[in-house]
Amino acid sequence: MTEQTYQRQANDDEIDLVELFQSLWAQKWLIVFITLVFAVAAASYAYLSKPVYQASAAVLPPSLSDIAGFNLGRTGADEGGLKPFLVDDVYVVFVGNLQSDKSRRKFFKEFYLPSLEDAQRVGSQDNLYKAFNEKFSIKATDKTQPDRYSIVVEHHKPDSASALVKQYIDQVSVRSLEDVLQNGKRELAVQARNIEQQIKSGRNSAKIRRDDRTKQLKEALTVADAIGLDNPPVVNTELSAFMDGSLMYMRGAKSLRAEMEVLQARVSNDPFIPGLRDLEAKYQLLTEVSIDRSNVAVFRQDGEIGVPDQPIKPKKALIVALGIVLGGMLGMFIALIRVMLIKHTAKVK
Repeated sequence: MTEQTYQRQANDDEIDLVELFQSLWAQKWLIVFITLVFAVAAASYAYLSKPVYQASAAVLPPSLSDIAGFNLGRTGADEGGLKPFLVDDVYVVFVGNLQSDKSRRKFFKEFYLPSLEDAQRVGSQDNLYKAFNEKFSIKATDKTQPDRYSIVVEHHKPDSASALVKQYIDQVSVRSLEDVLQNGKRELAVQARNIEQQIKSGRNSAKIRRDDRTKQLKEALTVADAIGLDNPPVVNTELSAFMDGSLMYMRGAKSLRAEMEVLQARVSNDPFIPGLRDLEAKYQLLTEVSIDRSNVAVFRQDGEIGVPDQPIKPKKALIVALGIVLGGMLGMFIALIRVMLIKHTAKVK
């Protein structure tokens, strides 16, 4: 192909582009009209649709002082008691309830649905719940703080959005607090029953030992009376070591009778049970534990829950701009189709 041929082809292309531009220019009012139609439609949607507001709150693990009240009566495993609650032990209960589907559905029925207008509650519960999950989210906010969670709610009313966030946190907090208290209460009750059983066993053993001692003294007294031994004879040290066994009668009738009368008159064996008072003190501590709910917490809220004053949807400027762009593109496409149809009709004629 020669240079003249290339030049001719370039001139033809230039003529075609000029012709295309002229054809589109001839259809400019059509393009403008379609662009305006799309722009007006986009602007109508942007300015007439209900605004959507977003409220959020962040939660963190409780402090040591927040959980100190949970550890009343928990003296530690080293002292034979219960292991104290740690921050993670308490916060994991809160996070579990925070993310559970049970908490979501309870919140959806008790708080979210009543916040909607009657027209918005029309439809199946499943569809409404799916729509709710699109407007409600819980997620870790920062990889450097994996224990920090953010609760986000979208709503057409700004005050309702912030109120719903607070209501969800309060609902989960109450449930989690009750779970921790019940877990601790059950553990304390089990520990108290164990100690109560130890006290009961100690008293039963003391009674049996007293009865056995009384029988031994009675038998020894019978022997002492039979041989007429009222007072113990003078014995050497080696013999005295056997006086609690079969030679107990060697103590003499007076001594044996006096001890037996004391044992029979004893009202309670408690003072003679080793460690009984310590067990009673532990039992009393466990059974009298009363936790003040106002002094404990299962989480900390990071900041206040503010009422949003700027909607996140719709983005009016973006919607209008997209409407103009799409309208212009569609207008040019329709104009090109119209130009092609006009040329085709002219060739046919």
